[in-house]
Amino acid sequence: MTGRATNGIVAAGHLRAADAAASALEQGGNAFDAIIAAGFASAVCEPGFTSLAGGGFLLARSPEKGDVLFDFFVDTPGRGLPADATAPVFDEVSVDFGAATQTFHCGAGSVAVPGVLAGYLHVHRRLGRLPLAAVVAPAIALAADGVEVTVTQSADFALLAPILERTEASRAIFFPHGHLLRAGDVLRNPDLASFLQALGDDPHATFYEGPLAERLVAQLGADGGLVTLDDLAAFEVIERTPLRARYRDRTLLTNPPPTFGGALLALALHRLEAEGPARPADSPERAQQLTRIMAGVDRDRAAGHPEVLAALRGVLDDDPGTRPIATRGTTHVTVADAEGNVAAMTTSNGECSGDVIAGTGICCNNMLGEDDLHPDGFHAAPPGVRVASMMSPTFVLTPDGEVELALGSGGSKRIRSALLQVLTATVDDATPLEEAVLAPRIHWDTDHLEAEPGLHPGVLAALEADHRVNVWPAPSMYFGGVHAVAPGIGGAGDPRRGGAVRTV
Repeated sequence: MTGRATNGIVAAGHLRAADAAASALEQGGNAFDAIIAAGFASAVCEPGFTSLAGGGFLLARSPEKGDVLFDFFVDTPGRGLPADATAPVFDEVSVDFGAATQTFHCGAGSVAVPGVLAGYLHVHRRLGRLPLAAVVAPAIALAADGVEVTVTQSADFALLAPILERTEASRAIFFPHGHLLRAGDVLRNPDLASFLQALGDDPHATFYEGPLAERLVAQLGADGGLVTLDDLAAFEVIERTPLRARYRDRTLLTNPPPTFGGALLALALHRLEAEGPARPADSPERAQQLTRIMAGVDRDRAAGHPEVLAALRGVLDDDPGTRPIATRGTTHVTVADAEGNVAAMTTSNGECSGDVIAGTGICCNNMLGEDDLHPDGFHAAPPGVRVASMMSPTFVLTPDGEVELALGSGGSKRIRSALLQVLTATVDDATPLEEAVLAPRIHWDTDHLEAEPGLHPGVLAALEADHRVNVWPAPSMYFGGVHAVAPGIGGAGDPRRGGAVRTV
Protein backbone atom coordinates (compact mmCIF):
# COMPACT_ATOMS: atom_id res chain seq x y z
CA MET A 1 0.00 0.00 0.00
CA THR A 2 1.36 3.42 -0.89
CA GLY A 3 0.47 7.05 -0.44
CA ARG A 4 1.70 10.48 -1.49
CA ALA A 5 2.77 12.84 1.26
CA THR A 6 1.59 16.37 1.98
CA ASN A 7 2.55 17.26 5.55
CA GLY A 8 3.61 13.84 6.75
CA ILE A 9 3.61 10.16 5.94
CA VAL A 10 3.54 6.94 7.96
CA ALA A 11 4.32 3.35 6.99
CA ALA A 12 3.50 0.75 9.64
CA GLY A 13 2.68 -2.90 10.17
CA HIS A 14 -0.98 -2.33 11.03
CA LEU A 15 -3.62 0.08 9.80
CA ARG A 16 -4.54 1.18 13.33
CA ALA A 17 -0.91 1.87 14.21
CA ALA A 18 -0.62 4.03 11.10
CA ASP A 19 -3.86 5.79 12.08
CA ALA A 20 -2.45 6.54 15.54
CA ALA A 21 0.63 8.15 14.01
CA ALA A 22 -1.46 10.15 11.54
CA SER A 23 -3.64 11.40 14.40
CA ALA A 24 -0.57 12.70 16.22
CA LEU A 25 0.55 14.58 13.12
CA GLU A 26 -2.94 16.03 12.61
CA GLN A 27 -2.87 17.37 16.18
CA GLY A 28 0.33 19.28 15.46
CA GLY A 29 2.74 16.67 16.69
CA ASN A 30 6.02 15.90 14.95
CA ALA A 31 7.38 12.62 13.56
CA PHE A 32 8.56 11.53 17.00
CA ASP A 33 5.17 12.03 18.63
CA ALA A 34 3.70 10.11 15.71
CA ILE A 35 6.06 7.15 15.82
CA ILE A 36 5.69 6.74 19.58
CA ALA A 37 1.88 6.91 19.20
CA ALA A 38 2.18 4.16 16.59
CA GLY A 39 4.40 2.17 18.93
CA PHE A 40 1.87 2.27 21.76
CA ALA A 41 -0.90 1.35 19.32
CA SER A 42 1.17 -1.54 17.92
CA ALA A 43 1.45 -2.98 21.42
CA VAL A 44 -2.35 -3.33 21.31
CA CYS A 45 -2.99 -4.36 17.72
CA GLU A 46 0.23 -6.34 16.97
CA PRO A 47 0.72 -8.28 20.22
CA GLY A 48 2.20 -11.21 18.33
CA PHE A 49 5.11 -9.01 17.27
CA THR A 50 5.67 -6.35 19.91
CA SER A 51 4.97 -5.34 23.51
CA LEU A 52 5.76 -2.60 25.99
CA ALA A 53 7.85 -5.29 27.74
CA GLY A 54 9.93 -6.07 24.64
CA GLY A 55 12.94 -4.30 23.16
CA GLY A 56 13.73 -2.10 20.19
CA PHE A 57 15.64 0.65 18.39
CA LEU A 58 14.67 4.03 16.94
CA LEU A 59 16.75 5.92 14.37
CA ALA A 60 15.94 9.63 14.44
CA ARG A 61 16.84 12.69 12.39
CA SER A 62 15.95 16.11 13.73
CA PRO A 63 17.05 19.32 11.98
CA GLU A 64 17.68 20.82 15.42
CA LYS A 65 19.20 17.83 17.24
CA GLY A 66 20.83 15.82 14.47
CA ASP A 67 20.98 12.05 13.97
CA VAL A 68 20.76 9.60 16.85
CA LEU A 69 20.07 5.91 17.34
CA PHE A 70 18.06 5.19 20.49
CA ASP A 71 18.89 1.71 21.80
CA PHE A 72 16.21 0.39 24.14
CA PHE A 73 16.72 -3.29 23.54
CA VAL A 74 16.63 -5.77 26.43
CA ASP A 75 19.30 -6.42 29.07
CA THR A 76 20.26 -9.75 30.59
CA PRO A 77 18.75 -9.91 34.11
CA GLY A 78 20.02 -10.98 37.52
CA ARG A 79 21.59 -7.90 39.12
CA GLY A 80 21.73 -8.43 42.87
CA LEU A 81 20.78 -12.11 42.82
CA PRO A 82 22.86 -14.28 45.14
CA ALA A 83 25.25 -16.76 43.56
CA ASP A 84 23.15 -19.67 44.84
CA ALA A 85 19.87 -18.30 43.47
CA THR A 86 17.40 -20.87 42.21
CA ALA A 87 17.97 -21.85 38.58
CA PRO A 88 15.58 -20.15 36.13
CA VAL A 89 12.55 -22.11 35.07
CA PHE A 90 11.78 -22.68 31.38
CA ASP A 91 8.84 -24.27 29.65
CA GLU A 92 9.77 -26.05 26.41
CA VAL A 93 7.21 -25.60 23.64
CA SER A 94 7.18 -27.07 20.14
CA VAL A 95 5.86 -24.75 17.43
CA ASP A 96 4.68 -26.32 14.17
CA PHE A 97 5.59 -24.25 11.12
CA GLY A 98 4.09 -26.80 8.72
CA ALA A 99 7.29 -27.95 7.05
CA ALA A 100 9.19 -28.15 10.33
CA THR A 101 8.79 -28.08 14.08
CA GLN A 102 10.93 -25.81 16.24
CA THR A 103 11.41 -25.81 20.00
CA PHE A 104 11.23 -22.56 21.95
CA HIS A 105 11.67 -21.84 25.63
CA CYS A 106 9.21 -19.59 27.38
CA GLY A 107 8.02 -18.87 30.89
CA ALA A 108 9.38 -16.57 33.56
CA GLY A 109 12.95 -17.82 33.18
CA SER A 110 13.00 -16.58 29.59
CA VAL A 111 12.15 -12.94 30.38
CA ALA A 112 14.89 -10.35 29.83
CA VAL A 113 14.84 -6.83 31.28
CA PRO A 114 12.32 -4.97 29.10
CA GLY A 115 13.20 -1.78 27.23
CA VAL A 116 10.35 -0.68 24.96
CA LEU A 117 8.37 1.32 27.50
CA ALA A 118 11.49 3.10 28.73
CA GLY A 119 12.45 3.80 25.13
CA TYR A 120 9.08 5.28 24.18
CA LEU A 121 9.06 7.58 27.20
CA HIS A 122 12.68 8.62 26.65
CA VAL A 123 12.20 9.49 22.98
CA HIS A 124 8.95 11.34 23.68
CA ARG A 125 10.63 13.36 26.44
CA ARG A 126 13.67 14.17 24.28
CA LEU A 127 12.06 14.89 20.91
CA GLY A 128 8.26 14.96 21.16
CA ARG A 129 6.04 17.96 21.82
CA LEU A 130 2.50 16.67 22.30
CA PRO A 131 1.35 15.80 25.81
CA LEU A 132 1.92 12.15 26.63
CA ALA A 133 -1.81 11.74 27.21
CA ALA A 134 -2.46 12.65 23.58
CA VAL A 135 0.22 10.25 22.35
CA VAL A 136 -1.23 7.24 24.21
CA ALA A 137 -4.90 8.12 23.55
CA PRO A 138 -5.29 6.05 20.33
CA ALA A 139 -3.80 2.99 22.03
CA ILE A 140 -6.14 3.43 25.00
CA ALA A 141 -9.16 3.50 22.68
CA LEU A 142 -7.96 0.40 20.81
CA ALA A 143 -7.37 -1.55 24.00
CA ALA A 144 -10.68 -0.54 25.57
CA ASP A 145 -12.97 -0.71 22.52
CA GLY A 146 -11.17 -3.58 20.81
CA VAL A 147 -9.41 -4.03 17.49
CA GLU A 148 -10.23 -6.52 14.77
CA VAL A 149 -7.67 -9.29 14.40
CA THR A 150 -6.00 -9.16 10.99
CA VAL A 151 -4.99 -12.10 8.84
CA THR A 152 -1.34 -11.37 9.65
CA GLN A 153 -1.88 -11.38 13.41
CA SER A 154 -4.16 -14.42 13.22
CA ALA A 155 -1.41 -16.40 11.47
CA ASP A 156 1.09 -15.35 14.09
CA PHE A 157 -1.26 -16.24 16.95
CA ALA A 158 -1.70 -19.71 15.44
CA LEU A 159 2.06 -20.27 15.44
CA LEU A 160 2.39 -19.01 19.01
CA ALA A 161 -0.71 -20.76 20.40
CA PRO A 162 1.23 -23.19 22.65
CA ILE A 163 2.86 -20.17 24.33
CA LEU A 164 -0.21 -17.90 24.38
CA GLU A 165 -2.23 -20.52 26.24
CA ARG A 166 0.38 -21.05 29.00
CA THR A 167 -1.17 -18.81 31.68
CA GLU A 168 -4.63 -17.75 32.72
CA ALA A 169 -3.82 -14.07 32.12
CA SER A 170 -2.58 -14.79 28.59
CA ARG A 171 -5.59 -16.97 27.81
CA ALA A 172 -7.87 -14.13 28.91
CA ILE A 173 -6.39 -11.96 26.16
CA PHE A 174 -5.89 -14.46 23.33
CA PHE A 175 -8.55 -17.11 24.13
CA PRO A 176 -11.34 -14.87 25.47
CA HIS A 177 -14.18 -17.17 24.40
CA GLY A 178 -12.41 -20.46 24.89
CA HIS A 179 -10.78 -20.51 21.46
CA LEU A 180 -7.80 -18.71 19.97
CA LEU A 181 -8.65 -15.39 18.36
CA ARG A 182 -9.04 -15.68 14.59
CA ALA A 183 -9.09 -13.14 11.75
CA GLY A 184 -12.18 -10.99 12.13
CA ASP A 185 -12.49 -11.53 15.89
CA VAL A 186 -12.12 -8.55 18.21
CA LEU A 187 -9.15 -8.38 20.58
CA ARG A 188 -9.74 -6.36 23.74
CA ASN A 189 -7.29 -5.61 26.54
CA PRO A 190 -9.00 -3.52 29.25
CA ASP A 191 -6.09 -3.91 31.69
CA LEU A 192 -3.72 -2.42 29.12
CA ALA A 193 -6.17 0.44 28.54
CA SER A 194 -6.15 1.19 32.28
CA PHE A 195 -2.35 1.01 32.45
CA LEU A 196 -1.99 3.42 29.53
CA GLN A 197 -4.56 5.80 31.01
CA ALA A 198 -2.54 5.96 34.23
CA LEU A 199 0.68 6.40 32.24
CA GLY A 200 -0.78 9.29 30.29
CA ASP A 201 -1.62 11.01 33.55
CA ASP A 202 1.75 10.23 35.15
CA PRO A 203 4.77 9.14 33.04
CA HIS A 204 6.35 7.68 36.17
CA ALA A 205 3.55 5.10 36.50
CA THR A 206 5.69 2.38 34.92
CA PHE A 207 6.95 -1.07 35.86
CA TYR A 208 10.51 0.22 36.34
CA GLU A 209 9.86 1.61 39.83
CA GLY A 210 7.38 1.57 42.65
CA PRO A 211 4.61 -0.94 43.43
CA LEU A 212 4.29 -2.20 39.86
CA ALA A 213 8.01 -2.99 39.68
CA GLU A 214 7.73 -4.89 42.95
CA ARG A 215 4.73 -6.78 41.61
CA LEU A 216 6.52 -7.71 38.38
CA VAL A 217 9.64 -8.95 40.16
CA ALA A 218 7.62 -10.95 42.68
CA GLN A 219 5.43 -12.46 39.95
CA LEU A 220 8.33 -13.56 37.77
CA GLY A 221 10.47 -14.62 40.73
CA ALA A 222 7.75 -16.90 42.04
CA ASP A 223 7.75 -18.73 38.70
CA GLY A 224 11.52 -19.01 38.28
CA GLY A 225 12.34 -15.66 36.69
CA LEU A 226 15.56 -13.66 37.10
CA VAL A 227 14.47 -10.02 36.69
CA THR A 228 15.22 -8.00 39.83
CA LEU A 229 14.35 -4.55 41.14
CA ASP A 230 18.00 -3.63 40.54
CA ASP A 231 17.63 -4.66 36.89
CA LEU A 232 14.57 -2.48 36.38
CA ALA A 233 16.07 0.51 38.18
CA ALA A 234 19.34 0.25 36.24
CA PHE A 235 17.84 -0.01 32.75
CA GLU A 236 18.95 2.88 30.53
CA VAL A 237 18.10 3.97 27.03
CA ILE A 238 21.42 4.40 25.21
CA GLU A 239 21.82 7.17 22.64
CA ARG A 240 24.30 6.00 20.03
CA THR A 241 25.90 7.61 17.00
CA PRO A 242 24.42 5.86 13.93
CA LEU A 243 26.73 3.71 11.86
CA ARG A 244 27.63 5.52 8.62
CA ALA A 245 28.47 3.60 5.44
CA ARG A 246 28.79 4.48 1.77
CA TYR A 247 26.98 2.79 -1.10
CA ARG A 248 27.42 4.18 -4.63
CA ASP A 249 26.93 7.94 -4.18
CA ARG A 250 24.65 7.51 -1.15
CA THR A 251 25.31 7.42 2.57
CA LEU A 252 23.67 4.87 4.81
CA LEU A 253 22.78 5.59 8.45
CA THR A 254 21.89 2.45 10.37
CA ASN A 255 22.01 0.63 13.70
CA PRO A 256 25.60 0.56 15.03
CA PRO A 257 27.43 -2.11 17.03
CA PRO A 258 27.03 -3.81 19.44
CA THR A 259 24.06 -4.89 17.29
CA PHE A 260 24.85 -6.95 14.21
CA GLY A 261 22.25 -6.20 11.58
CA GLY A 262 23.30 -2.73 10.44
CA ALA A 263 26.98 -3.61 10.17
CA LEU A 264 26.27 -6.78 8.19
CA LEU A 265 23.93 -4.90 5.85
CA ALA A 266 26.62 -2.24 5.31
CA LEU A 267 29.23 -4.94 4.63
CA ALA A 268 26.99 -6.62 2.06
CA LEU A 269 26.50 -3.30 0.25
CA HIS A 270 30.26 -2.62 0.38
CA ARG A 271 31.01 -5.98 -1.23
CA LEU A 272 28.30 -5.46 -3.80
CA GLU A 273 29.75 -2.11 -4.85
CA ALA A 274 33.25 -3.61 -5.00
CA GLU A 275 32.05 -5.93 -7.77
CA GLY A 276 31.45 -2.93 -10.02
CA PRO A 277 28.27 -1.59 -11.61
CA ALA A 278 25.03 -3.28 -10.68
CA ARG A 279 23.96 -6.20 -12.84
CA PRO A 280 20.79 -5.60 -14.88
CA ALA A 281 17.62 -5.63 -12.80
CA ASP A 282 15.63 -8.89 -12.82
CA SER A 283 18.48 -10.71 -14.59
CA PRO A 284 19.90 -14.10 -13.58
CA GLU A 285 23.24 -12.39 -13.01
CA ARG A 286 21.70 -9.96 -10.49
CA ALA A 287 20.04 -12.75 -8.51
CA GLN A 288 23.24 -14.80 -8.54
CA GLN A 289 25.22 -11.79 -7.37
CA LEU A 290 22.88 -11.06 -4.46
CA THR A 291 22.93 -14.73 -3.46
CA ARG A 292 26.72 -14.78 -3.57
CA ILE A 293 26.94 -11.66 -1.40
CA MET A 294 24.42 -12.93 1.16
CA ALA A 295 26.04 -16.36 1.40
CA GLY A 296 29.53 -14.87 1.63
CA VAL A 297 28.68 -12.53 4.51
CA ASP A 298 27.04 -15.39 6.41
CA ARG A 299 29.97 -17.73 5.79
CA ASP A 300 32.61 -15.17 6.71
CA ARG A 301 30.72 -14.08 9.81
CA ALA A 302 30.64 -17.69 11.04
CA ALA A 303 34.38 -18.01 10.33
CA GLY A 304 35.33 -14.74 12.02
CA HIS A 305 36.65 -13.16 8.80
CA PRO A 306 38.67 -9.99 9.61
CA GLU A 307 36.52 -7.85 7.33
CA VAL A 308 33.39 -8.99 9.13
CA LEU A 309 34.91 -8.41 12.55
CA ALA A 310 35.98 -4.92 11.50
CA ALA A 311 32.46 -4.14 10.32
CA LEU A 312 31.00 -5.43 13.57
CA ARG A 313 33.34 -3.29 15.65
CA GLY A 314 32.14 -0.16 13.87
CA VAL A 315 32.96 3.12 15.56
CA LEU A 316 32.37 1.68 19.02
CA ASP A 317 35.25 -0.83 18.99
CA ASP A 318 32.89 -3.24 20.72
CA ASP A 319 33.52 -6.98 20.73
CA PRO A 320 30.31 -8.60 19.48
CA GLY A 321 31.57 -12.02 20.43
CA THR A 322 30.51 -11.29 24.01
CA ARG A 323 26.96 -10.41 22.98
CA PRO A 324 24.02 -12.75 22.48
CA ILE A 325 22.03 -12.18 19.27
CA ALA A 326 18.27 -11.59 19.19
CA THR A 327 16.61 -12.69 15.97
CA ARG A 328 12.86 -13.17 16.33
CA GLY A 329 9.46 -11.66 15.47
CA THR A 330 9.39 -7.92 15.02
CA THR A 331 7.43 -4.99 13.69
CA HIS A 332 8.55 -1.71 12.17
CA VAL A 333 7.21 1.83 11.80
CA THR A 334 8.59 4.72 9.72
CA VAL A 335 7.41 8.36 9.90
CA ALA A 336 8.46 11.57 8.16
CA ASP A 337 6.89 14.97 8.80
CA ALA A 338 6.84 18.28 6.91
CA GLU A 339 9.50 19.81 9.19
CA GLY A 340 12.32 17.49 8.16
CA ASN A 341 12.01 15.11 11.12
CA VAL A 342 12.34 11.43 10.20
CA ALA A 343 12.06 8.37 12.44
CA ALA A 344 12.40 4.63 11.82
CA MET A 345 11.66 2.23 14.67
CA THR A 346 11.85 -1.56 14.98
CA THR A 347 10.60 -3.41 18.08
CA SER A 348 10.21 -7.03 19.14
CA ASN A 349 8.80 -9.24 21.88
CA GLY A 350 10.43 -12.44 20.64
CA GLU A 351 7.72 -15.11 20.68
CA CYS A 352 6.59 -13.77 24.12
CA SER A 353 7.03 -15.79 27.29
CA GLY A 354 3.35 -16.47 27.96
CA ASP A 355 3.52 -14.30 31.10
CA VAL A 356 1.44 -11.15 31.47
CA ILE A 357 2.37 -8.45 34.00
CA ALA A 358 -0.49 -8.74 36.50
CA GLY A 359 -3.11 -6.04 36.14
CA THR A 360 -1.49 -4.40 33.08
CA GLY A 361 -2.29 -6.61 30.09
CA ILE A 362 1.38 -6.32 29.06
CA CYS A 363 2.91 -9.52 27.61
CA CYS A 364 6.49 -10.31 28.62
CA ASN A 365 9.31 -11.14 26.20
CA ASN A 366 11.20 -14.45 25.97
CA MET A 367 14.56 -13.12 24.73
CA LEU A 368 16.47 -15.41 27.11
CA GLY A 369 14.76 -18.57 25.91
CA GLU A 370 16.04 -19.07 22.37
CA ASP A 371 18.84 -21.53 21.59
CA ASP A 372 20.43 -19.43 18.86
CA LEU A 373 20.87 -16.48 21.22
CA HIS A 374 22.91 -18.57 23.62
CA PRO A 375 25.47 -20.79 21.86
CA ASP A 376 27.41 -21.11 25.13
CA GLY A 377 24.30 -22.18 27.04
CA PHE A 378 21.34 -20.36 28.51
CA HIS A 379 22.08 -17.49 30.90
CA ALA A 380 25.81 -17.64 30.19
CA ALA A 381 26.09 -13.83 29.82
CA PRO A 382 26.42 -11.88 33.08
CA PRO A 383 23.63 -9.59 34.29
CA GLY A 384 23.37 -6.14 32.76
CA VAL A 385 24.55 -6.96 29.22
CA ARG A 386 22.65 -5.23 26.42
CA VAL A 387 21.51 -8.01 24.10
CA ALA A 388 22.45 -7.51 20.43
CA SER A 389 20.01 -7.73 17.53
CA MET A 390 19.59 -8.00 13.79
CA MET A 391 17.17 -5.05 13.80
CA SER A 392 18.35 -2.36 11.39
CA PRO A 393 16.29 0.84 11.15
CA THR A 394 18.03 2.65 8.29
CA PHE A 395 18.17 5.97 6.42
CA VAL A 396 19.52 6.39 2.88
CA LEU A 397 20.94 9.88 2.34
CA THR A 398 21.34 11.70 -0.99
CA PRO A 399 24.74 13.14 -1.96
CA ASP A 400 23.47 16.39 -0.40
CA GLY A 401 22.83 14.67 2.91
CA GLU A 402 19.02 14.66 2.78
CA VAL A 403 17.01 11.60 3.79
CA GLU A 404 15.95 10.00 0.52
CA LEU A 405 14.55 6.82 2.07
CA ALA A 406 13.81 5.66 5.62
CA LEU A 407 13.03 2.02 6.18
CA GLY A 408 13.31 -1.04 8.37
CA SER A 409 11.88 -4.51 8.65
CA GLY A 410 10.86 -7.31 10.93
CA GLY A 411 11.88 -10.81 10.06
CA SER A 412 14.68 -12.18 12.21
CA LYS A 413 17.80 -12.99 10.17
CA ARG A 414 15.87 -12.11 7.02
CA ILE A 415 15.87 -8.43 8.01
CA ARG A 416 19.16 -7.64 6.33
CA SER A 417 18.39 -9.63 3.18
CA ALA A 418 15.02 -7.88 2.83
CA LEU A 419 16.60 -4.45 3.28
CA LEU A 420 19.46 -5.33 0.92
CA GLN A 421 17.03 -6.16 -1.88
CA VAL A 422 14.81 -3.10 -1.38
CA LEU A 423 17.82 -0.77 -1.10
CA THR A 424 19.59 -2.05 -4.19
CA ALA A 425 16.38 -1.94 -6.22
CA THR A 426 15.69 1.69 -5.31
CA VAL A 427 19.28 2.96 -5.48
CA ASP A 428 20.68 0.96 -8.41
CA ASP A 429 17.57 0.63 -10.57
CA ALA A 430 15.41 3.61 -9.50
CA THR A 431 12.63 1.08 -8.90
CA PRO A 432 9.50 2.74 -7.48
CA LEU A 433 9.29 2.15 -3.76
CA GLU A 434 6.10 0.10 -3.78
CA GLU A 435 7.42 -2.11 -6.57
CA ALA A 436 10.68 -2.65 -4.69
CA VAL A 437 8.82 -3.66 -1.53
CA LEU A 438 6.43 -6.01 -3.35
CA ALA A 439 9.07 -7.76 -5.48
CA PRO A 440 9.68 -11.46 -4.69
CA ARG A 441 12.58 -11.97 -2.29
CA ILE A 442 15.31 -14.50 -1.77
CA HIS A 443 17.22 -15.34 1.42
CA TRP A 444 20.34 -17.43 1.94
CA ASP A 445 19.81 -19.81 4.88
CA THR A 446 23.01 -21.62 5.91
CA ASP A 447 23.35 -23.99 2.93
CA HIS A 448 20.44 -23.28 0.59
CA LEU A 449 18.33 -20.50 -0.84
CA GLU A 450 14.78 -19.69 0.21
CA ALA A 451 12.76 -17.98 -2.54
CA GLU A 452 9.31 -16.46 -2.83
CA PRO A 453 7.20 -17.29 -5.86
CA GLY A 454 7.24 -14.91 -8.81
CA LEU A 455 10.88 -15.01 -9.87
CA HIS A 456 11.36 -15.03 -13.64
CA PRO A 457 11.78 -18.65 -14.84
CA GLY A 458 15.23 -17.86 -16.22
CA VAL A 459 16.31 -16.37 -12.90
CA LEU A 460 15.01 -19.36 -10.96
CA ALA A 461 16.70 -21.80 -13.33
CA ALA A 462 20.05 -20.03 -12.91
CA LEU A 463 19.76 -20.09 -9.13
CA GLU A 464 18.78 -23.77 -9.11
CA ALA A 465 21.80 -24.59 -11.24
CA ASP A 466 24.05 -23.23 -8.47
CA HIS A 467 22.22 -24.04 -5.23
CA ARG A 468 19.43 -25.95 -3.63
CA VAL A 469 16.40 -23.64 -3.79
CA ASN A 470 13.24 -23.96 -1.72
CA VAL A 471 10.46 -22.09 -3.54
CA TRP A 472 7.63 -21.05 -1.27
CA PRO A 473 4.00 -21.45 -2.44
CA ALA A 474 3.13 -17.83 -1.56
CA PRO A 475 4.74 -14.63 -0.28
CA SER A 476 5.35 -14.92 3.45
CA MET A 477 6.15 -12.89 6.56
CA TYR A 478 9.23 -15.16 6.78
CA PHE A 479 10.84 -12.81 4.23
CA GLY A 480 10.38 -9.73 6.40
CA GLY A 481 8.09 -6.75 6.36
CA VAL A 482 9.73 -3.62 4.94
CA HIS A 483 7.75 -0.49 5.84
CA ALA A 484 9.40 2.46 4.11
CA VAL A 485 8.95 6.20 3.55
CA ALA A 486 10.47 8.52 0.95
CA PRO A 487 10.09 11.85 2.79
CA GLY A 488 7.93 14.35 0.93
CA ILE A 489 7.11 11.82 -1.78
CA GLY A 490 5.39 8.64 -0.58
CA GLY A 491 5.62 5.39 1.30
CA ALA A 492 5.06 1.67 1.09
CA GLY A 493 3.75 -0.81 3.64
CA ASP A 494 4.72 -4.44 3.17
CA PRO A 495 1.65 -6.71 2.83
CA ARG A 496 3.71 -9.64 4.11
CA ARG A 497 3.31 -8.12 7.56
CA GLY A 498 0.06 -6.18 7.33
CA GLY A 499 1.64 -3.02 5.94
CA ALA A 500 -0.35 0.22 5.89
CA VAL A 501 0.40 3.81 4.85
CA ARG A 502 -1.23 7.00 6.03
CA THR A 503 -0.61 10.54 4.79
CA VAL A 504 -1.51 13.85 6.43
